[in-house]
Amino acid sequence: MSTRVALISPYALGVFGGVQEQVVAMSRELERRGHEVLIVAPDGRDVSTVDSLASVARFGRLLSLPANGSRAPLTLSPLAALRARQAVRAFRPDVVHFHEPFAPLVGWGVLSDHGAAAVATFHRSGNGPALRLTGPLLRFLSSHIDASVAVSAEAASTIRSAARIDALVLFNGFETERFVASPRVRTGETVIVTVGRLEERKGTEHAIRAVRAHNARDVDRWRLVIVGDGPQRRRLEALAANDERILFAGALGDAQKREWLRRANVVVAPATRGESFGLVLLEAMASESVVVASDIAGYREATGGFAVLFAPGDSSALEQAIATALSSETPERVAAARAHAQHWSMRSLMDAYEPVYATAREHFQSAR
Repeated sequence: MSTRVALISPYALGVFGGVQEQVVAMSRELERRGHEVLIVAPDGRDVSTVDSLASVARFGRLLSLPANGSRAPLTLSPLAALRARQAVRAFRPDVVHFHEPFAPLVGWGVLSDHGAAAVATFHRSGNGPALRLTGPLLRFLSSHIDASVAVSAEAASTIRSAARIDALVLFNGFETERFVASPRVRTGETVIVTVGRLEERKGTEHAIRAVRAHNARDVDRWRLVIVGDGPQRRRLEALAANDERILFAGALGDAQKREWLRRANVVVAPATRGESFGLVLLEAMASESVVVASDIAGYREATGGFAVLFAPGDSSALEQAIATALSSETPERVAAARAHAQHWSMRSLMDAYEPVYATAREHFQSAR
């Protein structure tokens, strides 16, 4: 049965981020299933095209604020919240699906209005002052949620502690078939790729140190490609010291990112903390690249034993892990990792979400 679904992203679609990618990918899968979709997000000045058939409405002035060791591209405009509520009312959805519903501010007006069944997905792991100090507000907003989901056990524990919400643990999903759409490119050089926002908790500096240490003493030198941008870029460029074997590719579009994942011999995820789920690791596996990741909870859960793990923040251990991954790569290991990644397909995720939507609609109707 076709439904009308409004997807609310508190973060601007024009800024690279896992929540935004999840929202857009989810919209594509919903549209493929015959549902009608509206995406609501911040940044009223953004007129860029979104790779989806969904309608897109953007509101408010974009701000970049510190959040959970990162910078959140959101809006604090009450007018944006009001206009978002009006846009959702005009769309007349059957379900409103909020991603990070407590992140200010664009979705707050829609959530407090509660004009349709409300599903909330919580992505964040790790408590911080924003959660600790806003208990009454969170409890008010949570009273308007009809069904709750967390992307990992860590994220579920975080929201349970902050707002006493018991969330069903699902996962982040992605369109696995898109990651083998471009040709698999391998040249004579060894290419190490890392993808993520350039901020301290992502640990990119450890990838730079590991590659430079290897190249200083080994004739089989590695090339490091850093996909992403962020506040640490200048510091990281200084650390790289104009090394010709290190490429800062910048914040790329989805298609370009997938091309680099297909070119990689190893994809490295060196984050030190704050990762509720390592979706980029699964994307790498789906791209038929081997994976090296820091040994933190969100990454262990995602990789399921199909990656080489190393102690977070240890550049020497990362260098050794890359060498181990390169020497142990076989077609069988690559195929097994790709099969593992298939369990997190967006198709499977939406198969799981559609019953959640139905439950939310039943709860909403019974409470009216």
